[in-house]
Amino acid sequence: MIGREWEKQELLRRYQRKKAEFIAVYGRRRVGKTFLIDKTFEGKITFRHAGLSPADDAKTGELARQLKQFHFTMQRYGIKTEHCPASWMEAFFMLETWLEKIDDGSRQVVFLDELPWLDTPRSHFVSALESFWNNWGCHRDNLMLIVCGSASSWMVDQLINNHGGLYNRLTCQIRLTPFNLKECEQFFAENQVRLSRYDIAQGYMILGGIPYYLDYFAPGLSLPQNIDRILFSRKALLKEEYDRLFTSIFNNPTAIKAIVRFLATRRSGYTRNEIAGKLGFSSGGALSNSLKSLVESDFVIRYVPFGRKKSEARYMLTDPFCLFWIHFMEEPHKPDEHYWTNNQNASRIVSWRGLAFENVCFQHIDQIKKALDIYGVQTSQSAWIGSDDESGSTQIDLLLDRADRVVNMCEIKYHGGLFSVDKGYYQVLSNRQMILAAKISPRKVIRHTLITTYGLARNEYSGIFSNVITLDDLFAC
Repeated sequence: MIGREWEKQELLRRYQRKKAEFIAVYGRRRVGKTFLIDKTFEGKITFRHAGLSPADDAKTGELARQLKQFHFTMQRYGIKTEHCPASWMEAFFMLETWLEKIDDGSRQVVFLDELPWLDTPRSHFVSALESFWNNWGCHRDNLMLIVCGSASSWMVDQLINNHGGLYNRLTCQIRLTPFNLKECEQFFAENQVRLSRYDIAQGYMILGGIPYYLDYFAPGLSLPQNIDRILFSRKALLKEEYDRLFTSIFNNPTAIKAIVRFLATRRSGYTRNEIAGKLGFSSGGALSNSLKSLVESDFVIRYVPFGRKKSEARYMLTDPFCLFWIHFMEEPHKPDEHYWTNNQNASRIVSWRGLAFENVCFQHIDQIKKALDIYGVQTSQSAWIGSDDESGSTQIDLLLDRADRVVNMCEIKYHGGLFSVDKGYYQVLSNRQMILAAKISPRKVIRHTLITTYGLARNEYSGIFSNVITLDDLFAC
């Protein structure tokens, strides 16, 4: 298993403890939650069940469908019942009875996967789960209940931040995040896929660090050939994935997709009021809940631009797969089957690489801090967007505002070789520094920092950069 070392060790530590454990594992769809549990507890799971994905056209009968499937699972484990449970309360009672019957004192691991799908309208599933744990499970020192879900907002609201009977009942919560660049490199090496770090970074810009997507890469094919095979060919392996992402984990997929599509139109994101005004949302809580769901599901980040008030917080789309899909796959005319292979040097793709690399850097702040040797320094990071009356040159890709009174003004450049600073660019950087200096405390020092692929070409203007971070630094553990 690549990565997930802390998560695996924490799960095994909990397994060894002689007390009841209620563990929630959540994260973006396809990030590897089920795989983590399967590999960590291989041969140790007493009972496992996965919820059924919502039926596309079902208006009624979802509860009966879920209970019937749960009944089939019980039969598979040899649980003899006279009838299919009529409610979740009865279903959990049947499970309790069976677990008591087979109890020999050893650890019993119950794994309920895709838990949010079980909570269909008017099913009272959460109440039944509450009864199962509070009245029975928490009193059994050998029980380990593990629940997973891709609908992160449901997991957070109903379990982690539950204010009812499940308040503070979880003994452990694990948020599983996408692979970083180093883990992607290890994953490819394990699968005999040989790519340069330059190409691995491009693969990350397109698919993100999602193991399920990366597993589609075929050994022996170049990066462009693999991308064509996965996304652009007539039998593209992920041609239905974009829609499935939203229908499987959000109750309002149409509205969510509209928000995502709008956020993709500006790399620095939009405020809540801008989103509401553009998309026609009311001032109620529907938009807030949708944005919260996108943030908790790792599609969007919420940040306060440098020098702005908290009320001016922006929402920025950071999911690489969504950004790529909207940018290239929602064409009026579908690209040809070899689009990525045939257009490597097209201006549109070259421009996209620059923007996508900025997104990669936002997702590797820890590696950037490590390269700057400030990992232990309290730091806030954001983009900086100049006010409307300032020139466009005040747009700064990334600012690191440090507690040691230093501000790293980061320029992010995805380049095929050594990056070179000319006179014009030197003047732009100097102007940005002057504008930024006027807005921060005089006790703070500004340091120009370059984040690029292969490094900086030395010339009469290159000295403006105090720090240079390369692609190799972003691949650090």
